[in-house]
Amino acid sequence: MNTSFSSHSLPAPNMPAAIGQTPLILLRKASKITGCEIYGKAEFMNPGGSIKDRTALAIVNDAEARGVLKPGGTLVEGTAGNTGIGLTLIAKARGYRCVIVMPETQSREKISFLQTIGADLRLVPAKPYKDSGNYVHVSRALAEENNWVWANQFDNTANREGHRATTAQEIWQQMQGKIDAFTCACGTGGTLAGTALGLHDAAQCDKNRPPRIVLADPEGSALYSWVKNHTLSVEGSSITEGIGQSRITKNLENAPIDDAERIPDPEALAVIYDLLSEEGLFVGGSSGVNVAAAIRTARALGPGHRIVTILADSGARYESKLFNKKFLQSKNLPIAPWLIHP
Repeated sequence: MNTSFSSHSLPAPNMPAAIGQTPLILLRKASKITGCEIYGKAEFMNPGGSIKDRTALAIVNDAEARGVLKPGGTLVEGTAGNTGIGLTLIAKARGYRCVIVMPETQSREKISFLQTIGADLRLVPAKPYKDSGNYVHVSRALAEENNWVWANQFDNTANREGHRATTAQEIWQQMQGKIDAFTCACGTGGTLAGTALGLHDAAQCDKNRPPRIVLADPEGSALYSWVKNHTLSVEGSSITEGIGQSRITKNLENAPIDDAERIPDPEALAVIYDLLSEEGLFVGGSSGVNVAAAIRTARALGPGHRIVTILADSGARYESKLFNKKFLQSKNLPIAPWLIHP
């Protein structure tokens, strides 16, 4: 029996079974300033601390179902960190070995976390996707050389199907089918595409109009221009990790996306600081981008609408960047008020 996404009203038989069924939290300030109801799905409450627990579990379940991942087997993946954490923990719970390839430029907190939980971590120089030394290509080469199972989160559509079957259905049920828009950033594209497809499925079943799907993109990513004018052009740069993309992944292909918002770092940081100081929510960079896009979407739709977004992970994984006064000063970025005058 597959209990991977079972309800949390009963005791979970194991760690993977505790993934999902996260709460929706009303974001009071964002709602007040827009006249809408804006909700954040608290994915930082998953056992591994991020929405990527869902991705990892969906990929492992699929590999097991296809018979390619067998007892004692080894998984390998290239990741910005959170999927690696999820895969490592699930592998330990199910008796697999896991090898994680990650760019050395990721936050020291994620690197330390992976080392602490006993991941077989291979740090590589940060290189563009077109370079054979890119972390994704290195992970694929390791899989091929050692006959390991390559998770391939970017182009393995088990990723988005996991969100289609769980994240989307949870949101639809929690909102009782009354949702006007959904905003989300893309790294692999699995969360946005899978949730969008699942919300469209649910709306069709209930004979409701599907919500407006808005891609939230940081500067330095090409996805905003892809949605807006069908080109992959890049403007600016961002300190965010794990989101933004210069290509269209298999997970993102044919996703029902209606619009996009490009969010600069200062806007995302202001949201992150407000969420902590006024709501008690300590979240990372992608969550700031997501909520900022939800605020823009709410203003575009007008008062009285209901928007959902993703609170992907905790700010604790980015303290050395998002909450580091010297780092932010070096980038000429806003600093949390309590860090300026402690």
